[in-house]
Amino acid sequence: MASHRKSRPAGTRVAGIRTPALATAALTSVALLSQSANAAPEADDKPSLEEVEKKVDDLYRQAESATDKYNAAKEKTAKQRKRVDTLLDGVAQRTQKLNEAREKLGSFAAAQYRTGASAPDTATFLLADTPQDYFDQTQLMDRMTGRQKIAVDDYVTQQSETMKKRQEATESLQTLNETQGDLKTAKATVQRKLADARELLSKLTAEEKARLAAIEREKQQEAARKAAELARRQAAQQRAQEEAAQQQESGSSSSSGSSSSTGSSSSTAPADSSYATKAEKALAFARAQIGKPYVWGAVGPGSYDCSGLTQAAWKAAGVTLPRTTWDQVNAGTTVSLANAQPGDLVFFYDDLSHVGIYIGNGMMIHAPKPGTYVREESIYYDGESSIHSVVRPA
Repeated sequence: MASHRKSRPAGTRVAGIRTPALATAALTSVALLSQSANAAPEADDKPSLEEVEKKVDDLYRQAESATDKYNAAKEKTAKQRKRVDTLLDGVAQRTQKLNEAREKLGSFAAAQYRTGASAPDTATFLLADTPQDYFDQTQLMDRMTGRQKIAVDDYVTQQSETMKKRQEATESLQTLNETQGDLKTAKATVQRKLADARELLSKLTAEEKARLAAIEREKQQEAARKAAELARRQAAQQRAQEEAAQQQESGSSSSSGSSSSTGSSSSTAPADSSYATKAEKALAFARAQIGKPYVWGAVGPGSYDCSGLTQAAWKAAGVTLPRTTWDQVNAGTTVSLANAQPGDLVFFYDDLSHVGIYIGNGMMIHAPKPGTYVREESIYYDGESSIHSVVRPA
């Protein structure tokens, strides 16, 4: 049966509904807009070169912080292992003494059995050949009982000490297992951070790598400028101090009571001279390491991490520093940056994850990060805000 409805001309509207032609055009426009909207985030998803650089630097810093945790756990593990070995040696010695005390008790028990000391006094008297024999045997057993008591007391003491040592050894072994777990965790964290950094860098194109190198050169130039500025300030401060000292010396020479003050000022010279001598040895060692690779957890002689280098440098000068940056920052006297002297330790970032050894003129020697080598560099290499503190270790 034929339809009674008539087809409507294209382009007309009924109750606000578009005709198929207009609807198709509208849907096409919506689809194009949707594609454009979806395409924009894809372009924005790729981080900028500056963002990549910041992310990589952050990962390297986190790796250095994890390296310090690794170094601390490694040092603690070594100490704990030594303690466990000492305790186990103590347990062995105590066990030997316990066995000796047990043997002594056994000899007393055998003697009692042979002499019949466990028999009643009446039976012992009746079985004795003569009354004198009884009295001699009783006196002997009295003396033997005294020695037996000492042996029993010794046995009890040795048994108690042995149990105590065994308990200490067990607890130390448990602590050792925990520190070894911390060591593995810290190591895994370092490796993961470094792998993430390498992955980010591997995704850069040759052009982006070239631009990144250019950005790094600009940072180095700015850091060098800041170092030169600090060197000028320190030189001016040094001249002012020398002039003030000369004026004080010339003024005090006319006063008879000034000899004591002159003596006191000269008494501080040996301390400064002593520090300068040690610092010179530390710096000579550090300079000899320039060109060796940064390796996390390394303390030389073929490679170093940052705190491993500073520890080794000051060890060459006869000064023992702790292993980690967190402990090294407390191993001396804090001084201002303006008063920094060659040999001082310069610490970086709020988490104290990096350290270098100051050589003067705003420069330092340090082991920067994985993939780099021990080198001289401005202390402003990562900006002025990255400098945390300066410590004089000797």
